[in-house]
Amino acid sequence: MSVTTAPHLNFRGDAREALEFYQKVSGGDLAVITYGDMGNVENPDEAGQVVWGQVRGANGFHVMAYDVPAARPFSRGDDPFFVSLRGDSADEISALWDELSDGATVVVPLAASPWAPLYGMLKDRFGITWVLDVAA
Repeated sequence: MSVTTAPHLNFRGDAREALEFYQKVSGGDLAVITYGDMGNVENPDEAGQVVWGQVRGANGFHVMAYDVPAARPFSRGDDPFFVSLRGDSADEISALWDELSDGATVVVPLAASPWAPLYGMLKDRFGITWVLDVAA
């Protein structure tokens, strides 16, 4: 089993542009899922925005990103990134979730999602937002 960490960068409408730039910089592979791809469109203007994206290079370069929806507060200075913990097994991620959730505020409960067998988000007692998931 293994767990990896990656910066999970937050944008408001320009995540795709940023990911394409990071792909050019790193030569890595780009993957993007939009709100429209998921059928999770609250605001039709946001259908083409990124709900999940990443650039991963063979050299170890790895960033993740998404567009914070307009319905959710966002300030580049207040919550510009998450820390992503991705693991190979539900047991591994659940155990990390149990430990990190001590004193935390759960933003998205740990559960199955359209892109991962398990996904959850919490803000730990130190104010750091963690995104945990099992690699699909």
